[in-house]
Amino acid sequence: MSGGVSCRSNIGTGAGNSITLTDTLKSVLYLSPDTSEIRQSPQADLIWYGRELVANTRKYLGPAGIVAQVSNQLNCQNCHLEAGTKAAAYSVNFLGVAANYPLYRYRSGMLETIQFRINDCMMRSMNGKSLDTAGREMKAIVAYILWIGKDIPAKIKPINSQIEQLPYLQRAADTINGKKVYTAKCQLCHGVNGDGGYSVDAAIYYPPLWGAGSYNTGAGMYRLSSLAGFVKNNMPFGVNHGQSQLSNEECWDVAAFINAKPRPYKNFPGDWPDISKKAIDHPFGPYADSFSELQHKYGPFEPIAIKRKKKFN
Repeated sequence: MSGGVSCRSNIGTGAGNSITLTDTLKSVLYLSPDTSEIRQSPQADLIWYGRELVANTRKYLGPAGIVAQVSNQLNCQNCHLEAGTKAAAYSVNFLGVAANYPLYRYRSGMLETIQFRINDCMMRSMNGKSLDTAGREMKAIVAYILWIGKDIPAKIKPINSQIEQLPYLQRAADTINGKKVYTAKCQLCHGVNGDGGYSVDAAIYYPPLWGAGSYNTGAGMYRLSSLAGFVKNNMPFGVNHGQSQLSNEECWDVAAFINAKPRPYKNFPGDWPDISKKAIDHPFGPYADSFSELQHKYGPFEPIAIKRKKKFN
């Protein structure tokens, strides 16, 4: 492991392939099954198709999709890297899905199925439309996600399926400094205008970070904590946990710069039915406190967190 993290193999324990981190994470890092094993499954064709949909969503479902035109210019793997199998900590992979769904989530105020969660992403991160839950595309994505998590014990949330929650700044996130960070660390791949594109050899597709082709205002990445934590451990492309090129402050600031840019607006009036459970950095009211939408979007977040803790404890 890089970044000074030591580990030991824990393969063959009956809990799937895993590595136990011995640094401050003190967590189990589960590994995805090898894709060569897919052919052993009676659902091999469906699982392979699901993987292809995750890796190349825009090809099949984007504005010029060959199957349907129900999403934007993003691929699922732009957030869930390596088709949802990236092994490093805080990679937002799919390993924990099968073990934890159905899952109650405060945003919807309901027990969500895997199909519901996929369609939630379709409407938010992909700024598109729901898939038919009985259709081949939905069945394929679900089959692939279940296959990835088949060895994970129930209710385990692998550290590599999560986003790191960075410590709050003692100030609001700074879009001006964020622009400097973007120019230095992000612009080479994502472009001056944030519209992304292909690498010179056309081997890698860099997604649009704002504009009509990017995620809308209802997406999880529109919350600064989510985007900052993702950037910390995964960006610039190729970075892993322990190798970050950015300080925590730079991650918060570049997240603020990106999310201050224009993007599709989409209202989800049913979100957060219990507003006392609303995420601290959710940028739209109403709230169970007196802090402004501006502070809920950019911070400082610690005063909000302190007041909430006092009120509800």
